[in-house]
Amino acid sequence: MHFHRVDYTQHLPAAFKALSTASMQVHAGSIGAELAELLFLRVSQINGCAFCLDMHATALRKAGVEPRKLDTVAGWHDSRFFDARERAALAWAEALTRLPHGAPPDALYDALKAHFDDKEIAEVTLAVALINAWNRLGVGLQPELP
Repeated sequence: MHFHRVDYTQHLPAAFKALSTASMQVHAGSIGAELAELLFLRVSQINGCAFCLDMHATALRKAGVEPRKLDTVAGWHDSRFFDARERAALAWAEALTRLPHGAPPDALYDALKAHFDDKEIAEVTLAVALINAWNRLGVGLQPELP
């Protein structure tokens, strides 16, 4: 069992607010809140952040995303519930989260470019960066689940 370690929201309120504001901007951006939440959920699965998994799965359920789609996010490669645009974004998110050998392959970027304009690519990439930051806070500092 894990216990809450440090309340980073109390000790770094300005940084917490800035991270929250950036996350809200991604949600309000042109990629859409549902895709942002799917990216947040998938990256949180990879990173094992229970707090973020609970938050983003709950948000997707409340938004009316089909339960079978949510149930197969971890296996999106083989799931029929994800379209080509979502697949390109999820592949990019996984590559940026894992970074095994530096920059993701050009093929992944080319697939992303086929479905997103430059602003949207920046939004997808920022979404991945933000959720990775949140995951490190959640996994490292173990905030209590609501």
